[in-house]
Amino acid sequence: MDTVVRPTPTEPVPVTRTRSADRAVLVAMATGLAAAVVLTMAVLPGATEGVTTGAALLGFGLGWGVLHVLTARSAQPLQWAAVPAVAMSSTGAVLIVTAPSDRVLSALAWGWPPVVLVLATWTWGQARRSLGRRGRLPVVTAMLVLALTATGAAAYRLTSDSFASVHPAPGTRYEVGDHALHLECRGQGQPTVVLVSGLGEFSASWARIQDGLAPVTRVCAYDRAGQGWSDDVAEPQDGITAADDLHALLGAAGVRGPFVLAGHSIGGPYAMTYAARYADDVAGLVLLDSTSPHQLTEIPGFRLQHELMRRVYGVLPSLARVGLGHLLGGSHLPAPAAAVVDAMSASPRAASNARDEVDVLPDVLRQAQALTTLGDRPLVVLTSAENADATDGWAEAQQRMAGLSTDALQRDVPTSHTGLVEDEDGAAASVQAIASVVGAIRTGAPLATP
Repeated sequence: MDTVVRPTPTEPVPVTRTRSADRAVLVAMATGLAAAVVLTMAVLPGATEGVTTGAALLGFGLGWGVLHVLTARSAQPLQWAAVPAVAMSSTGAVLIVTAPSDRVLSALAWGWPPVVLVLATWTWGQARRSLGRRGRLPVVTAMLVLALTATGAAAYRLTSDSFASVHPAPGTRYEVGDHALHLECRGQGQPTVVLVSGLGEFSASWARIQDGLAPVTRVCAYDRAGQGWSDDVAEPQDGITAADDLHALLGAAGVRGPFVLAGHSIGGPYAMTYAARYADDVAGLVLLDSTSPHQLTEIPGFRLQHELMRRVYGVLPSLARVGLGHLLGGSHLPAPAAAVVDAMSASPRAASNARDEVDVLPDVLRQAQALTTLGDRPLVVLTSAENADATDGWAEAQQRMAGLSTDALQRDVPTSHTGLVEDEDGAAASVQAIASVVGAIRTGAPLATP
């Protein structure tokens, strides 16, 4: 009689061993996430994109290292955790030390996504064989995020051509020292209006206001270094350097003053610094919901807000690199200009520029305090009702800025902070304010009460 040999069933992992490994996974994943947050937000806040990405990887690698150590002497050692620990930690350390440029990071994006996908798949396979359901859940979540990150980075790299090749510069680029700046002028007549962008804005952001002012006078929008169609520079520029750049740009373009400067948001302090350094070139000033030069002391809580901004803006370039920059879009400009601004805002380069401007903002504000008076030159201060109602000290700071001139008007506009530039009604109010300053300069009469 033949003997029937039955296969021996695979011995299940004891429940106690599985639970122990599951707890170790939860501790390790929490440790890695906490380490990544601390390294990027507290230890290296506002660092360059490569350093920020490296800090995050180093933190996550630490979490996998903790998992390997916690289970090393247990009944169920998870030796495979050493692979993601070494891969992430070593890559993170290299990025922190080398601090690669935007160009290098763009080149690397051709190669690292498939490597990361392989690592995520392999790690998930190891976890599936050695962990219980509770332990697998955080691992599969982490690996899914990692896979989506790699997929998003690859898709962004494959579908994102050079911004300038898709959206040619509407104006002209002029050499200013060792870099070129972009300037677009429309209309005819004097005085020329020069538009100074706020945080995260570009020359294209002024589309509504340029359209409204071009029939009235000549109006010029430009991109600061690192923005839009202008070249990058080695170091973030403060207000004085930016003012000198603008002065050189206008001279190279043959645009003669005196000018009316119109600054939105942090563009206001940049405009004020220019007015302090080149007083003879400035005939009037318009501040559109401008940041106050004394913002750090006049607005309760702004110092803390600025520190939070440094930390948040520090991670935006890395998020943009993996295709999440489009979440920052949603311009209210007319369709052609909105597409340009949204595409520009979604890029890692734009996020890096915004991060740098947030970082140097205290210097920009301090330098703008050099403007103590405009004398009797016309000044209009428009304040968004959004900030006047919701931000303590904002309305009072706006009134104090109106005190820079003996011929000044200040009024609230029922719109948002960005609405003064992007929304139809808000932009119309801004056009009217700028046009009133132009009219006062032409006639020599005081500003008319609105």
